[in-house]
This record gives sequence, structure tokens and C-alpha cells, in this order.
Amino acid sequence: MDFNIDYISNKGLEETLQSKINNKTKPIGSLGELEKIALQIGMIQNTDQPRLNDPTIIVFAGDHGIAKKGEVNPFPQEVTAQMVYNFLNEGAAINTFCKQNNIALKIVDAGVNHDFENIPGLIDAKIGYGTRNYQDRPAMNVELCSEAIKKGSDIVTETYNKGCNIVGFGEMGIGNTSAASIWMSYFTRIPITECVGSGTGLDAEAIKIKQDILLKAYNKYTPSSAVDIMLYYGGYEMVMTVGAIFRAAELKMTIIIDGFIVTAAFLAAYDIHPEVMDYCIFAHTSGEQGHKKMLEFLNKKPLLNLGMRLGEGTGAAIAYPIIESAVSFLNNMASFEDAGVTNN
Repeated sequence: MDFNIDYISNKGLEETLQSKINNKTKPIGSLGELEKIALQIGMIQNTDQPRLNDPTIIVFAGDHGIAKKGEVNPFPQEVTAQMVYNFLNEGAAINTFCKQNNIALKIVDAGVNHDFENIPGLIDAKIGYGTRNYQDRPAMNVELCSEAIKKGSDIVTETYNKGCNIVGFGEMGIGNTSAASIWMSYFTRIPITECVGSGTGLDAEAIKIKQDILLKAYNKYTPSSAVDIMLYYGGYEMVMTVGAIFRAAELKMTIIIDGFIVTAAFLAAYDIHPEVMDYCIFAHTSGEQGHKKMLEFLNKKPLLNLGMRLGEGTGAAIAYPIIESAVSFLNNMASFEDAGVTNN
């Protein structure tokens, strides 16, 4: 992948930031995870006075061929398009949370099986009308996979050029928990049956059927790289998220990773460019059972655990005020010297 992503390393700045954090009017370490976030964002932005500019969540939407049969998803594939309209009409949870927290929201048609006819407010990045059913043949070919990565990258570039330096990613796509479960199994080496959850609401019997179907799909191909996994199993919205993560890290943006689907996309990005880890904050632990295992594999502690499993970037939107608080205390809280408070 043609991205120039740097590990973050500046010992002098790290010491300056840590000293600034430690000398605020509080016991050392008493703001817990907020102190770690403040340090991370300062390092990402290469300054001891970081700023969060034009926070944005980008929701990529796409359909999956496997969802047409309805065997792994309780909702029909048409719900993907219906939810895109709901986003555009500002009726979804992600709209509510973004408004509440003054976060800009972008909705992207990455590959929905519907013709939106240039509807206002929707970013048209459609690769195709849904991926192919990977039970029968690969979800996409190399060219389509590369195109999805590029379009995800381009959308982030445009967002950055308008002044954004912190971005979260969300998704919408009936059937995408199935693809994410397979991605998870390949990247973590956890058996596929332990990666599959209820998705949008399957009961125990339906989960068992889903596990059996995905185990067969898992065994159908022998991917030898992260790219193979992406093109064999899709979907377009997930691959586009991978490209978006690459570009956001390359531009030294702070990246908020949402739940199960976006973390699966992160696994692919991390496998190809492990440097992306330095730029990411993990928003929450999804109620989808595989997500906790993903986070344990990555050795990352998320900010929240609210039992949410909606997707759409909702975990990222809910977590943003915590990130904002971390930057606020770093910039605005008095030091012992400023306040005339004894610290020894």
C-alpha cells in the first residue's frame, strides 16, 4: 500500500508533555486515561498545545452479497439503503450524537445495492451495487479493492483539507458483521465460531446457523495476505475504511476507532501498516461478542463499555467529549506554579 505512515517518536516532546501533565494542580496520574489521551494527541500533533479542529465522523455504507439470501442477517438487505436515507434525513442515532457533540457527519455510498440518483448530502463513492456473495466467489477483485482503498483515502484527504484533524469512522451494511467475523478470525487466529455474534439481533439458533455458514465460507479460500482477505470477503464499506485509516494516519490526524466492524477494518490496516496504531483511540467495547476479543488481541483498552452494538460510528461520537476533555485539561488547567499551590 502506497502510504507513508510514520511511527510517532519524539522523546523530547514526550518528556515536555508528561511534565506539563504532571504539573497540573492534581495528584500525578489522578486524571487516569485522560492523561494518556492528552499525551497521545500532543504527540500526534507534535505540540504541547494540541487543538481539536472540526471533528468529523465519516460513515461508509455498502452491501454484502451474502446478505441477499437472508441466512446470516435478520434484516433484509434493503435496510442498508433505507438507513442511508435515514442518515440523510438526520433521523438516526449517529445524527443525534453528532449534533449533541458538534461533530460534522459525512455519509458515503461505498457500494449500496441501490441507486440514490445523486441525492443531496450523500458522497457518491460507489464501487458497485454490493459485493458478490463470497459463499460462491470472491467478494471483489484486486482492482475494485484498490479502488475502494483509494476512495476512502481521497475522502479523508478532502476532509483534512477543510480543516479537520480528528476523524472517526462508522459503517452501515446489512451482513457486515459476517465479513467482520471472518476478518477477525484470520487476523487474530481465533476460531471463526468464537468470532460470530448476534449481529443485528439473531437468536441462539440463528447464531449457530450463521457460524456454520461462515465456517464454510472461511474454509473456501486460502488468503495469503490482508489484501486477499479484503477482496475475498469484502465489503466495500470496510475496505474503504481501511484506506481512510491509512490516509488519516499519513496526515497525522487523530483517529477514533468505533466498534466491531471498524475494528475489523483496523485489523487489516494494522496488518499492512502497524504504524497506524499510534494515531488511534479506541472508543468503546461493542456488545458484539467478538469485539472484546479483538481489543484484547490488540492490547487496547477502550474508553467506554456501554453495551452498545449499533455501529454507525455511534461509539466514536459518544466517546468524543472524553477526548475533548483530555485536550481541554492539558491546555486550560492551571499548573501548581500558576495557581500558587504547593506540590510537595
